[in-house]
Amino acid sequence: MNVALWIIAGLLAVAFLGGGAVKLIRPKEKLVASGIRFAEDFSVGAVKAIGALEVLAAFGLILPAALDIAPVLVPLAAVGLVLLMIGAIIVHLRRREAYAIVVNLFLLASAALVAWGRFGPHSFSD
Repeated sequence: MNVALWIIAGLLAVAFLGGGAVKLIRPKEKLVASGIRFAEDFSVGAVKAIGALEVLAAFGLILPAALDIAPVLVPLAAVGLVLLMIGAIIVHLRRREAYAIVVNLFLLASAALVAWGRFGPHSFSD
């Protein structure tokens, strides 16, 4: 299970690092034009903040355990992603974007699995 949690955390980290970096780098108008339509409902600062949270969570899923510096941050980063995905689901429900909700539910479940595993039976403190 430890290997599976590392793989899931790694895949989540790649996904959120990429998604967050795009939100940080691209102008809001280009995000909307490229299909990230939820950005229409938020200020530029809010979109950048979401991107920054995603990038920080991506690093938090991997670096603390890999460097053996405060590995408790791994499940905390996963919980942060769960909360972020709950917010994303609410936004996409309001916008009636069913496909995005399915993706967010998958990401939420994956992050919840990492949080459960790293807080519980497969923590790094063993």
